[in-house]
Amino acid sequence: MYFLFFSIVSFQVIYPQELDIKVVDSLYKEDQFYAGVTYNLLGKKPSELSQSGFSIGFHFGFIKDMPINKDRDIAIGIGVGYSANSFNQNLKITKDDLGAISYRILGAEDNYSKNQFSSHLLEIPIEFRWRTSTPVEYKFWRVYTGFKFGYLLANTVKFNGDPEHLKYKGLNDFNRFQYGLTLSMGYNTWNLYAYYALNPIFSKDAMLDGEVIDMHAIKVGLMFYIL
Repeated sequence: MYFLFFSIVSFQVIYPQELDIKVVDSLYKEDQFYAGVTYNLLGKKPSELSQSGFSIGFHFGFIKDMPINKDRDIAIGIGVGYSANSFNQNLKITKDDLGAISYRILGAEDNYSKNQFSSHLLEIPIEFRWRTSTPVEYKFWRVYTGFKFGYLLANTVKFNGDPEHLKYKGLNDFNRFQYGLTLSMGYNTWNLYAYYALNPIFSKDAMLDGEVIDMHAIKVGLMFYIL
């Protein structure tokens, strides 16, 4: 009896840490899902074109995280996602009965409450990822930079004014393929995000006063990552 009691007490004194062992995943991965919100700007826009109201974008998707070093703090990410974007501005887009599309800058004499085009994109993000994470640290610094390729699923143009209300879908003047550079950086939940398009929103068929509309998208906002 005394020998059994001594054995139990000795085991608890000598090996207390053995009772609280936590399994550490040495092959951990980070940031598999993402969701973000951005303020959308227009770059390289015509001189008289201006934005009004709040142009917003929503983004979410899944990225396969693939660490490439022993410490697993450097990785490549490849994924798939969805993006919905709106742009409020004063470029009026109209289509006649024959399907011809024309563009005009709205002026002070035009009475309207909304002039907007929007897009829905299927996206493929590719990222080079650096972070200060460890197998047991869930709050860390990150810098993710890369490239995002988008395929236009749908577009919509809306104009609400006096005396007409217009709405078009699926206009061919929008570039079907859109792509640009991305950057995400931050700590833990909050991360600044930026996207800079490398090609125009509209195709070369979109002309304003005889010149190609060469403006592209710039998006800045917040990105949230989930394991």
